[in-house]
Amino acid sequence: MRRVLLYISLLLQVVVFSHANAPDNQRVLSGDAPNGAAGNSLPAEFPGGQHAQPGADLVDTALVELRKLHQPLHHKIRKNPGLLRTVLHLVSKALPAVQLTAPSPSSSHDAVSGPLLHATKLLEESAQKNNSDALYILGDMNFYGNFSHPRNLKTAFDYYQKLALLNGNSSAMYMMGVMYSTGVGHAVEPDQARALLYYTFAANQGHTRAEMAVAHRHYAGIGTTKNCETAVKYYKRVADKAIAWYRSGPPGGMSWISESHRIADELGGIYGAGASVSSSGQNAPHKNPTSDTQASIEDILEYLDLMSQKGDVKATFNLGRIYYDGQRNLPRDYGKAKDYFLKVAGKTWNKKGQVYENKTPSFHTISCRAAGYIGRMYLRGEGVEQNFRLAEFWFMRGNEQADQQSRHGLGLMYLNGYGVEQNLDLALKYFNAAAETVYPPSHVQLAAMYLDQGQSDEDIYAANHHLDLAAKYYNMEAYYYIGEMTYFGLGRERQCEVALNYYKAVAEKVEPFVSSWAEANLAYEAGETELAFLEYLHAAEQGYEAAQNNVAYILDPQKSYLTIPQWLYPKAQKPALLQNPLLALMYWTRSSRQGNIDATVKMGDYYLGGIGTEADVDKAVQCYTAASEHYQSAQALWNLGWMHENGIGLTQDYHLAKRYYDTALETNDEAYLPVSLSLLKLRARSAWNTFTNGRINSIQDEPTEKKEWSLSEWINNFLQDEMGYYGDDIYDGYEDAMPGADSDLGAFEDGDIIETVIIMGLAAALVFLVLYRQQRQQVARRQQEDEAQRQQQEQQGQGIRVAGGPFANGQQQQQQQQAGNGGFFPQPGAPGFGQWGVGGVGH
Repeated sequence: MRRVLLYISLLLQVVVFSHANAPDNQRVLSGDAPNGAAGNSLPAEFPGGQHAQPGADLVDTALVELRKLHQPLHHKIRKNPGLLRTVLHLVSKALPAVQLTAPSPSSSHDAVSGPLLHATKLLEESAQKNNSDALYILGDMNFYGNFSHPRNLKTAFDYYQKLALLNGNSSAMYMMGVMYSTGVGHAVEPDQARALLYYTFAANQGHTRAEMAVAHRHYAGIGTTKNCETAVKYYKRVADKAIAWYRSGPPGGMSWISESHRIADELGGIYGAGASVSSSGQNAPHKNPTSDTQASIEDILEYLDLMSQKGDVKATFNLGRIYYDGQRNLPRDYGKAKDYFLKVAGKTWNKKGQVYENKTPSFHTISCRAAGYIGRMYLRGEGVEQNFRLAEFWFMRGNEQADQQSRHGLGLMYLNGYGVEQNLDLALKYFNAAAETVYPPSHVQLAAMYLDQGQSDEDIYAANHHLDLAAKYYNMEAYYYIGEMTYFGLGRERQCEVALNYYKAVAEKVEPFVSSWAEANLAYEAGETELAFLEYLHAAEQGYEAAQNNVAYILDPQKSYLTIPQWLYPKAQKPALLQNPLLALMYWTRSSRQGNIDATVKMGDYYLGGIGTEADVDKAVQCYTAASEHYQSAQALWNLGWMHENGIGLTQDYHLAKRYYDTALETNDEAYLPVSLSLLKLRARSAWNTFTNGRINSIQDEPTEKKEWSLSEWINNFLQDEMGYYGDDIYDGYEDAMPGADSDLGAFEDGDIIETVIIMGLAAALVFLVLYRQQRQQVARRQQEDEAQRQQQEQQGQGIRVAGGPFANGQQQQQQQQAGNGGFFPQPGAPGFGQWGVGGVGH
């Protein structure tokens, strides 16, 4: 049966490729343009000279109608929400939402009217004539819901399939691969073999996303066995395209803002802040209340602007750098960046180019760094018209204080002859000068020059040295060169897996070229979760671990174990497209295989609870055990303790359960409350088990081995304890607080308050016991004195009645003896007097 299927697939491949060579007049967007298969994108205008397809005029008219509709999502600009909007958003999240019976967003647009209806009819009429553009546009409209068109994934699949069979279109085949891989929307039954087949067809035609999908499947063994050589071949194709695209930009290469991130990490991780590996342990945010590491970008900009207005040059420079580099929630603003940089430079150089007097070296250094940025902007034409003369002018100013960027810029100009005569010696001089202070781009340029000038062992060794230094700072070109040298065995041992990892890193770094991360993030921030899910789905299929995590997180039906009654907190029903726990488990698994510990714990939860699959306690134990290795996940350790306590999947053993609970607390301090409650219950169960002679292994004291320490060991341990005692003092005040922020709580932290209360309580108890003991002693002494006095009075009464008796003679003799000795206590100055003084008794 397998042989028959193999023959059928090979026959289908031959047929498809025979048709794939025919379409010279195809106008469908290829997979190399990331925005072409996402959002409300439209085919661009194509140059004349091509043979018009049947129904092309209908497509052109439909495009005119579609352009009348709202702006595409990926053309929208992020706007920072104001204070009032932020407050209203938080209040709306906190208040319960009133649930009304309404259809899900995916089916809310049942009626199509206006320009959209007219355009749809024109496209459908053109599609009936087998127009490839019409088929692809209709497929995208039904898949993404472009232009508010009703989303119908089954109809989308039909259009993609018809287009693929018509002329072997690579984009249509890629989309079929996505739908067979995921079974999204239940349009087709998931079939990993077919998915790999269609991905391969598209990849062999040069479709970039398909190449990444095929590479990832052979790398991870999805739908096929793991094959490093096949995976590295496809990853190398994408890496070659990525580097070519990067170098096609302005001098210094393309630049972009990285958009890849995990949605869950913004909320503290999959299990929340403190409970997830991503927000605990080494990944935990700094606990210092005066630290600004967790401040929002708006707060940081406001603070820096305030300091800049007060004349803080460093704050002004940092404002320019932030606006120049940008970040995911802050678009670049070259105009503002240039203004801030010029403001800094203007405080060092006058209009004649002379340095003002009384400027400190640190002040001059910051100004030279600003000059380096200005020179870079003129060299690349960012926010200004490209001007090599001005670029050299500002770079020379920056070079006065050995600014790295300025020296690297001068090296690029002399290397490529930008506005100056090409001079390799000067280029090498400036690159070496910048590399002395570890500037990764200069290390890459030096490595390239060493590789270009010869193949001697010394040149290759020097190139490897520079590449290794640049790779430590995640330089993409360094990754590519190391991947190439490892793949071909040039100066390095040929290792397939090492080369594959470097090529994979290069391919995934050029996000604007190969993925739609920006569109996915925009859709998610706009509340269009279904569209964001579909966009993340593409990146997940390409092998992005963060995208795999995002898809699983969006689909996750178990974000909280606390079930709130529907009547108390009504929530909108989840759209049908996002109700797919089986797909969530699949992507938790793929994210886990790429090293995400929290995803591994989630896998265990799914197998334990039978979410998206049949319950399998053994697999849950395996997942928790894998996540708990090297004490990485406190949640996994707690889960194993709970399973030992209740005998679920593991032998019921209270002693082992306690050990796992204790280890969970050692791994993460945030687990104090749940671990304490669990141990309280566990000890009660263990005590009852011991009292009733149960068969379960109860909690036992851990055996401790007492070791006799030598004198040197005692000294060594004492010094280590002393270093540990003073260790925390080393980091006191490591991060300075913003002016006006709350002061450090110091000794008034929660732990110190508890210790102080305990010490005070013990001292009070000790004082009470001392006072109580003294009072009891005084009472006993009085009773003894009263008893002695009473007995003496009785004896005296008897002596009066019996005169001349033996008692009277004894008493008289005793009085005479005391009088002769000076009384019961020695007199002052006598030899024994000091022993009866205050504090003398008993000493």
